[in-house]
Amino acid sequence: MISYIIFLTVSSYITVDVGRRCFQAGKSYLEYLIHDQEMCLTINRILLGCYYLLNLGYIAVNLAFWDRVSSVEEMIAVTAIRIGNIVLILCVLHYINIFTLYFLRKKLILK
Repeated sequence: MISYIIFLTVSSYITVDVGRRCFQAGKSYLEYLIHDQEMCLTINRILLGCYYLLNLGYIAVNLAFWDRVSSVEEMIAVTAIRIGNIVLILCVLHYINIFTLYFLRKKLILK
């Protein structure tokens, strides 16, 4: 039970904090790439919504398939691995979004 509480607390904090930071920083990046404030805001909101849905789904799946923990060391290891997986997935998705938007802009400019 302690593992669940730690995992949910840390995962929730990471999800909300990173989502808020990416949303704020994404405004400037999208405006630089697209030059249309309305479109940038729409894209940024869609990305944030997808981000939250993906994280909530991943957290729920993690909780559903959690093995029984029998010691403090095992609790720390399992919780750290699961939180680390979330952070790595978020990092990869963040860079995929950045590169996708960058390459889409380049493609649109060339046409």
